Amino acid sequence: MPQDDVVRLNLVGPAGVLEMGSARQALVEPESEAGMRSSSKVGRPARSFVAAPLAALAVMVVAATAAAQDRTVADHEWCQGHDRRDGESVCEVQEWIYGATSDLNVNAKPNGGVSVAAWDRDEIQVLAKVHGWADSESRARAIVDEIDVKTGGKVSADGPESEQDEGWSVSYRVMVPSSTNLDLSSTNGGIKIEGVSGKLRFHTTNGGVHLEGIGGDVEGGTTNGGLHIALDGSGWDGEGLDVRTINGGVTMSMPAGYSAHLEAATTNGGLHIGFPVTVQGQIDRKLSVDLGDGGPTVRVTTTNGGVKIEQS
Repeated sequence: MPQDDVVRLNLVGPAGVLEMGSARQALVEPESEAGMRSSSKVGRPARSFVAAPLAALAVMVVAATAAAQDRTVADHEWCQGHDRRDGESVCEVQEWIYGATSDLNVNAKPNGGVSVAAWDRDEIQVLAKVHGWADSESRARAIVDEIDVKTGGKVSADGPESEQDEGWSVSYRVMVPSSTNLDLSSTNGGIKIEGVSGKLRFHTTNGGVHLEGIGGDVEGGTTNGGLHIALDGSGWDGEGLDVRTINGGVTMSMPAGYSAHLEAATTNGGLHIGFPVTVQGQIDRKLSVDLGDGGPTVRVTTTNGGVKIEQS
């Protein structure tokens, strides 16, 4: 077979992309010598037979490569202010962009917060702030280099066992399509969701929760931290909201004329409503009332803390 009749596919080129070129040895074995001879009688069909599927494969692999990008962002503003007085620290921000998934799970345990916001692209962007600290900068760098951030439908990080006076954390800033279903968790860090409407579940042990412009079927809370909720639109869009804290206050704002069924309660704290509502009996530490035309239930509760609800 002539040298230029065969196509070579090199998956590991110097630029990290597909390369196609000629080779002296066929990559596809002919079924028989007769088949080889019959093919050679018509205008180089052997080349067409090999090149067409390889060209299609090249397009598929390049497209898959472009769908997931990762890079380290040098000197990112998110890393400012992380110097430690009692040791050395290293901080870097890593970025991934890949095709959107309908469900996204972000686990920031053991140490780290999660912030998720909606955008108008059919992609997910993950920024991970990877922070390590130790007695020396070289050891802090070694800790950061051992941290493995996993992305895709489930975002999380694995890192080394920490010795005394050293440790690590990974926090996330994530952009998603507005209809993405979310499952967010942390142990030591806050959670923020903005502009997303879907099935939203979240929990953190030590950290505050901020919810802004959300909708859908929302449930979650924190053990030690406050709840800050900003509603928008004319009423709740979706199944409802049910959020709670054990040790922390609740603040919620909504536009004038907002329609929903509001439930608010505290065990040890005060309850303040900054606009007129029609209720039967005395408002003490529990409130259940239709706002506007009523609608899905918007429920906020705390055990140890006050509840404050205002119009925005």
